[in-house]
Amino acid sequence: MKDNHITDIIDNTPFVDLSDSELQTIHAHTATCVDCERAFAAASIASLLIKERTSEAAQYTLNANPFFETRVLAAWREQQAAPGDWSFRRLWSATGAIVASMAATTAALAVLTFVAPADNATNQQIAAVVPYSAETVVLDQDQNDNQLTNDQVINAIYADDDEGK
Repeated sequence: MKDNHITDIIDNTPFVDLSDSELQTIHAHTATCVDCERAFAAASIASLLIKERTSEAAQYTLNANPFFETRVLAAWREQQAAPGDWSFRRLWSATGAIVASMAATTAALAVLTFVAPADNATNQQIAAVVPYSAETVVLDQDQNDNQLTNDQVINAIYADDDEGK
């Protein structure tokens, strides 16, 4: 009986719904197990407190002003329907952390872009500006006499190779 504790019965069944057989099992076990006796005493006290509080709440409900509920519900609906500051506050509480982190990241990137020294500017190669676009080359537009022929281009490319030999 020491290995079979009654805490499962107390945890899974409301105290008022315990059957006679369960109560007999509990009383038999609590006679030999101090921990289970404490658990059973705590469950019975909790049950009595819940009964007392529910009966008090029922009495206060019966004695309440009949217009109290109407006034409270009207005030609650008015507060829920009021637009403005509350909706922005809820939005900010939900998204404030991510907005602040994005602002900090943007500020850090701006500092790195404008304040960081440009040491590697001397190592960069300047690209040649070609006045031709892909469309003018493919469609053969704006051809004039100043352009090189294919033979001239090939000779210019391979002339560098011949000089190196």
